[in-house]
Amino acid sequence: MIDSALLDRLVTEAEADEVAQLVVGAVVESEGKVLLLKRPADDFMGGIFELPSGKVELGEDLKTALVREVEEETGLQVAEATAYLGSFDYLSGSGKKSRQFNFVVTVTVTAPEPVVLQEHDEFQWAPIEEELPVTDAVKQVFEAYRELQAN
Repeated sequence: MIDSALLDRLVTEAEADEVAQLVVGAVVESEGKVLLLKRPADDFMGGIFELPSGKVELGEDLKTALVREVEEETGLQVAEATAYLGSFDYLSGSGKKSRQFNFVVTVTVTAPEPVVLQEHDEFQWAPIEEELPVTDAVKQVFEAYRELQAN
């Protein structure tokens, strides 16, 4: 379980860094594979694979946003956020300074199905030990995940 004091500190640090948009991302793993979602071609950063992720809404805390976004984007129910994997900053499609906080989550369904897409073109369960078709920032998240699994 993620400590709520850590979540509060992350938000406070983002505010101090003048981050305009908070985003949460989830590493969902099943049977040695991680869930990747492909952005629609006509969307910001179209065609790339990414983690299930999305914006934190006004008045929402990071954990609530994480649970909501995973469900909205995949249809999967988050059972628990088990670890924090770090963050990365980027400029959104509208030019806002954004920070994505990344977490390991467990879902209530242990099999890799059913994933129900709402906002993406496709999904894949990719072997965590392989080179994954994601941005360098997400590759760093997966490296942190691999290190966590090794300990």
